[in-house]
Amino acid sequence: MHEHYRTAVAVGVISAIMAAPSFGGVTVYKKDGKYVKIGGRIQLQYYYADPDGGESEDDLFFRRLRPYVEGSLHPDWKGKFQFDYGKAEDDNEVAIKDAYLQYKGYDNMKVSIGNANFPFSREFLTSSNKQQLVERTFVGDHNYGTPDRNVGIHLTGNSADKKITWGASVASASIDPDNKKLDFDTPVNEKGDWNEGWMFGGRVDFHPFGLLKKSQGDFKGETKATVGVAAFAWDNDDDNNSYTPGCGSKCDVDSVTGYEISGAFRAAGFSIDAQYNMFDTELIETGISSGIYSSSQSDLENWSIEGGYMLMPGKLELVAGYQSQDADGYAEEWTRTSVGANWFIKKHDIKVQATFTMNEDVNGVSGDDLDEFFLQTQYVF
Repeated sequence: MHEHYRTAVAVGVISAIMAAPSFGGVTVYKKDGKYVKIGGRIQLQYYYADPDGGESEDDLFFRRLRPYVEGSLHPDWKGKFQFDYGKAEDDNEVAIKDAYLQYKGYDNMKVSIGNANFPFSREFLTSSNKQQLVERTFVGDHNYGTPDRNVGIHLTGNSADKKITWGASVASASIDPDNKKLDFDTPVNEKGDWNEGWMFGGRVDFHPFGLLKKSQGDFKGETKATVGVAAFAWDNDDDNNSYTPGCGSKCDVDSVTGYEISGAFRAAGFSIDAQYNMFDTELIETGISSGIYSSSQSDLENWSIEGGYMLMPGKLELVAGYQSQDADGYAEEWTRTSVGANWFIKKHDIKVQATFTMNEDVNGVSGDDLDEFFLQTQYVF
C-alpha cells in the first residue's frame, strides 16, 4: 500500500475511534471493606519511520492494551494483576505487568510482594498514560539501563507531610543480552537466553512545595517542584549464561550499577522534567568491543529534558524535548530532538498525542540519522 494512502487511513481510523461514543468505565464493588476494581488502558498508535539512505516504513498497532483487576478481602491488604496484550510477541500471547500483593497497615509505608516497579528513574515510574511525549526518552526506557518491573519485595513510603518520598527494593531481575542495548526485563516473562540475577536499590525524592505526583503536564497551575536521587546494583547469578564462551553481538552481562539524578517543575501551565542516568556495566566475556561496549565495559550515560506549555489550559499542550545517549563503544552521541502537541479530551484519561522525533547518530554510528512520527490515541478507564 502506498505510504501516503496508509498514512491517511491511519489518521482516519484514529479520528473515527476518538469520535465514537465511549461506553467504558470503572466498575467498583465495595461492601464491608471488601472491593473489586476493574480498569485498563487502550493506546492505538500510528508509527512512521524515515531513515537516511533507507526505505521508509509505517505501522498501525495497539501500543498497549492493558486490563487490570484490583481487589481486597481483608483490611490493609490488596492484590493487583495486569496484563498487556499489546506487548504480545512470538509465542507469547500476553505479557504480565503488575502482579503483586500489598500491605498498607503501616503508617506512611506500603509493602508490595511480587512483580512491581523497581524504584529507579522518575520517568519510568511515571505511568505510560501520563507522559507528554508519545514514547519515553532514554532515561525512562528499560532498553537502555532502567530496570523494568521485577519480582521481589518493594517498599514505598513518605514523610507525614509528604515532602519526602522514598522507595527501596530487593528483586530478581533479568537482562536480555544485546550488545547494542542494556535491556532489563521482568523475569515473569522469561525467555530462554535471558541473564538472571539479583538487584537491590532505592530512591529518595524531595518536594519543597508539597507532593508532586508522577504525572507530566501542568493542569492545575500550582507551583510544584521535586528533585530525586536513586541507585541500584545488579549481579549475574550465573544460572543462565547462553553466550559464554564465544559470544558475538549478544554477550552475557556480568554486572550493572546505576545512578539517577532527576527533577521536575510545574507552574502557570508550564512543565519541565529533567533527568540524568549513568550505568556502569561489564560483560562476562573479555575483550569485546561491540555496540555500547569497549573492551567488555561501558559507562552508558543518558540525559533528557522535556517540557510543555498549556496553550489552552487543560485542553491543548505544546511539547518539546531533547535527549542524549553516550557509551564507551559509540563513535558519536546518539541524540533525539522532539516536538509535538497533546489534545486532552478528558485530561490524561482520553487524549490524542502527536510527536515528531529527529534522531542523529543512531546507536552511536556517525551519520546514521532517523526521523520518526508518532500519533497515538489513548483511553484509560
